Amino acid sequence: MKLSRIALAGGVAASTVLLIAGPAAAHVSVQPVGEAAKGGYATLNFKVPNERDQASTVKLEVNFPADHPLSSVTPQAVPGWDIKVEKSKLDKPIESHGRKITEAVSKVTWTADDSEIAPGFFQQFPVSVGALPEDADQLVFKAIQTYDNKEVVRWIEEPTEGGEEPDSPAPVLKLTAAADDHHGGGAADDAKEGDDHKAADTAASTKETHAAASSSSSDTTARTLGIIGIVIGVVGVAFGVLAGRRRSA
Repeated sequence: MKLSRIALAGGVAASTVLLIAGPAAAHVSVQPVGEAAKGGYATLNFKVPNERDQASTVKLEVNFPADHPLSSVTPQAVPGWDIKVEKSKLDKPIESHGRKITEAVSKVTWTADDSEIAPGFFQQFPVSVGALPEDADQLVFKAIQTYDNKEVVRWIEEPTEGGEEPDSPAPVLKLTAAADDHHGGGAADDAKEGDDHKAADTAASTKETHAAASSSSSDTTARTLGIIGIVIGVVGVAFGVLAGRRRSA
């Protein structure tokens, strides 16, 4: 009897942990592929888990931050989902690569066509964005998740630093320190590639120089031997003529 009570208490405790941990881990989130450096470009994955047992997710709406508008937002095609990109006028134009941007993407919506996120599964929705702001440490993307039973979950609560996580937290993207090239390591790769090309060119040039030197040396040797042969031939002829005259005399 005592053992049964202990087992029952343990089971209740485990169930409580699952109930507490489950919802907190099942919200819509955003993660960069690699790093999201200030002032640079990045690919973001919006991860959408299905936290319902009897319904499938059929729509996701992601609102982009208006306080830090992004000049470039390009979603990647996701099989079975239609994508709609909405833009809005900016209150204050922004400069990007020497161009003045007067409008920016305000929302991207994915709607299930011949696909859905079934119970027990999740789906990722990739988006290429930039340039990321240089004067912010994070970006907040408020998201709305819709199920096929018409239920709507609003992931729009902004977390506070040092506070507890809200019941329906909005996806938050943490930004890292600015990269030197603002493109996440591309310059380093280009520099390495350039060094490799220079090394290859130097090696090729050295090889050609050696080959040319070798060829020149071979030509010089051949000419020298040819001249020596001619001289020997002339000397031989002269010697033969003199020997003939002596016999005649």
